[in-house]
Amino acid sequence: MPAAAQPRLLRLHHFIERWVKRLQPYAWLWPPMAFLIGALSFFLVDRQQALGVMLALGLLFAWLLLLSESMIGRLLARRGYPTLPSGVTTFIAQMIHQETLFFTLPFLLATTVWASGQAFFTLAMIGCALLSILDPLYFKLAERHRWLYFAFHAQCVFLVVLVTLPLMLQLTTGESLLLAVLAIMIFGLPSLIHLLQPKGLLRWLAMIGLALLLGATAWAGRAWVPPATLWLTGTALSPSFDASRRQPSGSLTLTNSALRDQGLYAYTAIRAPRGLREKIYHEWRYEGQLIDRIPLIIEGGRDQGYRAWTHKQQFPLDSVGRWRIDVVTATGQLIGVMRFTVTESAARADTADGMIRSPVGIPGLDVRQLLPGGEKTQP
Repeated sequence: MPAAAQPRLLRLHHFIERWVKRLQPYAWLWPPMAFLIGALSFFLVDRQQALGVMLALGLLFAWLLLLSESMIGRLLARRGYPTLPSGVTTFIAQMIHQETLFFTLPFLLATTVWASGQAFFTLAMIGCALLSILDPLYFKLAERHRWLYFAFHAQCVFLVVLVTLPLMLQLTTGESLLLAVLAIMIFGLPSLIHLLQPKGLLRWLAMIGLALLLGATAWAGRAWVPPATLWLTGTALSPSFDASRRQPSGSLTLTNSALRDQGLYAYTAIRAPRGLREKIYHEWRYEGQLIDRIPLIIEGGRDQGYRAWTHKQQFPLDSVGRWRIDVVTATGQLIGVMRFTVTESAARADTADGMIRSPVGIPGLDVRQLLPGGEKTQP
């Protein structure tokens, strides 16, 4: 080890340790600040996209520092250089985990369809966020249950990739999800190594098989993962559509005979980041059974959502019952749901009145002043 290098590294380590000790009394401020930054990024992506992307880029940069720190630390230790104490590195990792979880929570909370399996995923991420701020549990996990700690770390990497890549690289939701699944496989390997402690060929093959199984399971459960950068800003059902104004119009009592005679328009305004272009689907379901799956192309970057609609004209002879229109990505992630019930009697029937409604929990947007754009399809 060069003699001149060791004093410089020692001074750097002492500097970092001093600052960590100064920051520790104020560590409780970091989670709410990270949540605020995430909420600001969510709104800035909607209004000032460049600044929102810069915030996401800062989060990704922090993760690169965290991932490289452990590799650099091991290289320095092998060559006899001094390294930071484990308590300091764990504290830094905790700060970045908190930043990740609380930064991504506004995106998850706003895009989760709560009457679906996505609620379990988002609630689990809220649980992880709470774990990251409970020092006794977090440090116990980091010190005594390393394989669980690395699994926790891999889940945070999954969230970083899922939220930041569509903002930065204009990747589709499916592309970002695929990269997030690959990331959780790669960064889940340390957890599997600590769990299996592979020494022979069979254990190494078992570990690789478990990593592939982990990725396959994550991909199979993609319907439970919210599309973190896509959300509905408005929905409507109507019997007719004003193509020049691109707005639903008219009113229809949803009886069996009226629906077969006039058909029904399903209108959605979907907010997507920047100039993203992505295929989505309106899935018309009757009593839970898929009847029609109609593709639409949406383009991001519009302040109040890209307007898209489908017109269904062919209904079964007996359409009485519960209907649902699922708005999903090409990979099956649910963006939103519209529900209506068809009856024989007009007195008990729902009404498709063409009124554009904003889903609960979405930031308030004036959905009636949408910019031009849209696509329609008739099955």
